[in-house]
Amino acid sequence: MTAEGDAVSARPADRYGTAGKGKPSKRWRRWLFVAVALVVSGAIGWIYYLNLGSTPIDAERIGFKELPNDAMEVTINVTRDDDSKPGVCVVRVRDRSGAESGRREVLVPAGAGHSRVSTVVKSIGAPVTSDVFGCSYSIPRYLSTP
Repeated sequence: MTAEGDAVSARPADRYGTAGKGKPSKRWRRWLFVAVALVVSGAIGWIYYLNLGSTPIDAERIGFKELPNDAMEVTINVTRDDDSKPGVCVVRVRDRSGAESGRREVLVPAGAGHSRVSTVVKSIGAPVTSDVFGCSYSIPRYLSTP
């Protein structure tokens, strides 16, 4: 054991190992945790920015009018950040239950920053309302004009 004058008792080296050798500092673990937390937070922030940031092209429904033979005329106002590029918007109509009963892709030609476009959407039943599903600058081949 220890003598009465010893302040610290000696540990058996064969059982506990030597003090200070081979034992890494806990400080690197903290820095590693902070670095991983920063990388994960940055990735989450980037994903939120891409998904929830402002869109370069957007549209809102201005009006709609029911037509005979289960069709509806829909008028949309398209706002773009680059008016020199054409865009495409998907317009849809809904029936009384709220289900989508028809949809149409509308080509928005290059021009002014705000474009008003009207289109007729055919429905499988009596349409009640309409809305804009979304807009994009990626125009399908069948909508582009030569």
